[in-house]
Amino acid sequence: MYDKYYLLDTNILLEDAQKIFSLSQEGQNLIILTETVLDEIDSKKSGFDEINFQAREFGRILEDATVLETAQFEDFRIVKLCLDDKKATVKIDIISKEHYACEVSSVSAKILNDRKILEIASGLKRLYPKPIEFLSMDIMARTRAISLGIRTSGLKGAQGSSYKAQFVRRIEIPFSMLETLNHSDILGVDPDYQSHYYCYEFKVIDSDQVILASVQNGKIHLLDEEELRNQNVTPLNKEQLFFSYAILENYFNIIIVEALAGSGKTLLAVSGAMKLLRQKLYRRIIYIRNSIESIDRGEDVGYLPGLEEKFRIYNHPLMDTLEHIVRNNAKRKKQQNVHGIGKNELSSDEIEKRIAEMITTYSIETMWVGEMRGRTLSDAVVIIDEAQNISNKTMQMILSRIDANSKVVILGSNKQIDNIYLNRHTNALTTLIQSTKEEPEEIKLFALKLTKVLRGPITAWAERIFTPKHLENGYED
Repeated sequence: MYDKYYLLDTNILLEDAQKIFSLSQEGQNLIILTETVLDEIDSKKSGFDEINFQAREFGRILEDATVLETAQFEDFRIVKLCLDDKKATVKIDIISKEHYACEVSSVSAKILNDRKILEIASGLKRLYPKPIEFLSMDIMARTRAISLGIRTSGLKGAQGSSYKAQFVRRIEIPFSMLETLNHSDILGVDPDYQSHYYCYEFKVIDSDQVILASVQNGKIHLLDEEELRNQNVTPLNKEQLFFSYAILENYFNIIIVEALAGSGKTLLAVSGAMKLLRQKLYRRIIYIRNSIESIDRGEDVGYLPGLEEKFRIYNHPLMDTLEHIVRNNAKRKKQQNVHGIGKNELSSDEIEKRIAEMITTYSIETMWVGEMRGRTLSDAVVIIDEAQNISNKTMQMILSRIDANSKVVILGSNKQIDNIYLNRHTNALTTLIQSTKEEPEEIKLFALKLTKVLRGPITAWAERIFTPKHLENGYED
């Protein structure tokens, strides 16, 4: 008898094929898979997106399994497998049926497959000595399972969600401390300092004065706000000043930013990267964004011919950012012209030309997850956008491609997850945010949350009314 009996939905394995090992717990739990799950995984083997890689990875895992026996129970056919891997021992039951009652329904293939899995789940109550637990990342499939009396749950991140990330600390200080504040020990100013307090707002007692600072190696470093504003995109609030500081400061090599829509995260990341290249600290900018099969977008650009189409359609945020910078630079030049001579608006052809020049000048490259394996990214500012749509396995692969001579800026929002194989507990952004609980030895880490919407009142209103109550402040604890 096993401790637990897990029936897995397809999305569990397509999110991370290696989960079969952790769920097995050295063979103490039985993993149950239906033939429908195997068929769905098999149909995803071709392609270059993350789910295609995970489908092939699961196939490689299954290749090493040994067939222990085959059996028949009522209308179920059962194939018992044992996988003895260096990672763990896994016991797997493959369950199939010749005829399904749900096949008489006229529904889509996706719904029919879900019903086949749950039809088998209902019958397994007679096969195993303990109730099975259906694991799925699809809330609709779990809801239907509950209606059928099947125990069910989704997967949460291994680190849980009890850690409430706080990256900016606000404390009051006396006026007398101002003169010696820069480069002083943080513990002498804030005895309650923790390693995830990357930034400080020092409010001077009996004054409106607020001093912005960061912490490096236990020392306070005051921000040079004038220098931070000297770039293509001017930081407009305290949060953006902190973000720009982290990008431009050589001390930090990994920057994690969780931000609301319209908070300027991509604009500031690209602007800061450009300034670093002008300072000749790096030689290229690499923009990475995972390919998502999104129901809302309804577009899969992985098969579009040609670089130009992909660059434009797939990288909307980057192209919007470059256009904004082009327009902003033109506006500044006109304002600096003492005679005020110049066109009010750039033509579309001029914008296209200047964007192309900018891409060449700053060696801006875009990369897709499928083309990164086996490569090494060096001497670059690497911007990883929409990290909430990237799995832990993919983020591990991306970061392992980056050498010591690069700076990484990771952007995302847990309110904009549209990868159907991920949720707010299991995506890479959450894992990275959770990792800030402890200070890493290998890297100099910085993390921040951007909570101010600058795009406009419509964006701010939409963020507010469509946010669940438990995420009302923009983030989950």
